[in-house]
Amino acid sequence: MKFFIDTANLSQIEEAQALGVLDGVTTNPSLMAKEGIRGEANIINHYKTICEIVDGDVSAEVISTDFDGMVKEGEALAALHPQIVVKLPMIKDGIKACRYFSAKGIKTNLTLVFSVGQALLAAKAGATYVSPFIGRLDDISTDGLHLISEIREVYDNYDFETEILAASVRHTMHIVDCAKIGADVMTGPLSAIEGLLKHPLTDSGLAKFLEDAKSL
Repeated sequence: MKFFIDTANLSQIEEAQALGVLDGVTTNPSLMAKEGIRGEANIINHYKTICEIVDGDVSAEVISTDFDGMVKEGEALAALHPQIVVKLPMIKDGIKACRYFSAKGIKTNLTLVFSVGQALLAAKAGATYVSPFIGRLDDISTDGLHLISEIREVYDNYDFETEILAASVRHTMHIVDCAKIGADVMTGPLSAIEGLLKHPLTDSGLAKFLEDAKSL
């Protein structure tokens, strides 16, 4: 399973990259705003900087909701760096734009996916990634992980090449559970990734080893 970090914070991206397990980055306008990055020129430069830090795909989201606007924005974003993946909303014009970019060999990520039907359309349109938001489904007392497993079943039935990118991952067990049910990618905060390191027996065992080493 690929590990993406969902942030626009350069320090966190660098820290995740230093772990040696990072495969890519996902961002969105909300994450950019959280870091105080505003204005087209600043956003573009920020994407370029992220691409210089990581080796893998970097999802950059369009803000237009019409086909022509998405195409214009998406082409500009894709031209920034070979690692850029154009992130499109799961709406009618988003599917049209996905097909357009797919025909041109430009990678896409269909975001805000909450149903198997949406994921099926994304795959048919040639999306590189489809992003089901499991955390937001959990927030409304719906099983986000079940959606991942249903999409996995449909994609395996027809050998779709679209990768399932489990988004809105909130904690470490989300990552583990997504791995169990076959998500191709997960994207979440640095804290969730680092949580995989933690176990009380590791801590107590290391403490004992270090204590015993003092007596040697």
